[in-house]
Amino acid sequence: MPHRPLARALAALATLFTAVAGAVLVPGTAQAATVNYVALGDSYSSGVGAGPYDWSGCFRSEKSYAPLWAAANAVTSFKFPACGGAVTSDVINEQVSSLSTSTTLVTITIGGNDAGFADVMTTCRFESTSNCTNAVNAAKSFATSTLPGRLDATYAAIRNRAPNARLIVLGYPRLFETGWCGLFAMSSTKRQMLNEAADVLASVTAARAAAAGATFADTRPYFAGHGVCASSPWIKDVTGVIEAYHPNADGYRYGYLPALNAVTR
Repeated sequence: MPHRPLARALAALATLFTAVAGAVLVPGTAQAATVNYVALGDSYSSGVGAGPYDWSGCFRSEKSYAPLWAAANAVTSFKFPACGGAVTSDVINEQVSSLSTSTTLVTITIGGNDAGFADVMTTCRFESTSNCTNAVNAAKSFATSTLPGRLDATYAAIRNRAPNARLIVLGYPRLFETGWCGLFAMSSTKRQMLNEAADVLASVTAARAAAAGATFADTRPYFAGHGVCASSPWIKDVTGVIEAYHPNADGYRYGYLPALNAVTR
């Protein structure tokens, strides 16, 4: 005569095992996590250099890393207020309004325009080495003295509006390779100085992101070997006033997007 309590126990165990195995082996049976993603920041987030752009005046491109990531991850919602030319005060005054308590993910690039990115690049491209040196040194001084407070205020404003979100701060790449680049290119000395300034900015940004409890995604390793003067550049040279020294479409897809993937997977 069978031992009925034992038989019932074994049957229940088999049913539980089947349910667990089904949940593990059958994809898509578990409810997907809600991802409400908002992409803030400046031109390196809006996609300047990738084109084509929307009609917002912010030079937003669907080829930037943010819409690429949103499409690949089937997010629940996606907002894209990043705007070319933005400084930290623009993020605080105009962009964080897109955030809410339901926001679960925020990405941002910011700080380069505060440090005078456009003016420094123009000076180094068209003026003397001494003028370039002075411009770079002024930008580095600003980055270490004034910018930290501005970044802190920006990250605090994001936290205030989106307390439940994960904040990911992406850095800027080094823009140049420093080898031979032709007779009319920026000198290797200037290019090296500008790369060193990018390193200072990355160090400051990473430190303030960590202080805010955010994740810093360093893009420099991903762009290595693909700066201006590379055989396959992912950064545009002086091909246009707006797009100069910004990533091209490959830079966003193969530089920024993998950097973001590395900290979200």
